[in-house]
Amino acid sequence: MAKNREFGNRRLHSLLGVIPIGLFLIFHLSVNFMATKGEETFNNAVHAIEYVPILIAVEWVVIYLPLIFHAVYGIYIAFTAKNNLGRFGFFRNWMFMLQRLTGIITLIFLVWHIWETRVQKALGSEVNFDMMAEIFSNPIMIAFYIVGIISAIFHFANGLWSFAVSWGLTITPKSQKIMTYVTLVVFVVLSYIGVSAIFAFV
Repeated sequence: MAKNREFGNRRLHSLLGVIPIGLFLIFHLSVNFMATKGEETFNNAVHAIEYVPILIAVEWVVIYLPLIFHAVYGIYIAFTAKNNLGRFGFFRNWMFMLQRLTGIITLIFLVWHIWETRVQKALGSEVNFDMMAEIFSNPIMIAFYIVGIISAIFHFANGLWSFAVSWGLTITPKSQKIMTYVTLVVFVVLSYIGVSAIFAFV
């Protein structure tokens, strides 16, 4: 019974990492990328989201609750899992370790980012281009956000590989190798989008 519960929790953890959390990451990076097209374009994109019906309920159901479960169970995995060198080899063992490390970094980054944006909005501040430009007026915050965003993107991209394996989508060594290249492209493209958005505010 305990093994079945753990198996179910791991599958749910994997699924939530892709849907909805991964999809939201792509959406959020895309909205931020609007900053590269100018202040007005970014502000319009951000304000358009505010008109979503029952926005708070949608955020909790689609983002916060899945994220809380994924984070809490991810911490459990990070501190209890053993490296899988014998199963996947040297490269995958490093990816396995980096997946755990970037998960912790991403969690720290997300808590800070939510504090600086969503919590401040709840306290009366407006989330707009000026808010982000003020945050990035500090070089330390630029570095912090670059590390946080790249960690989040790596965690998602590498998690796609694990998702495909655990859900039986890539069974053969060849399909797993192809998936490695696919996730590498995902990582590079999303990293470009994320970092470009940061420097658009500078």
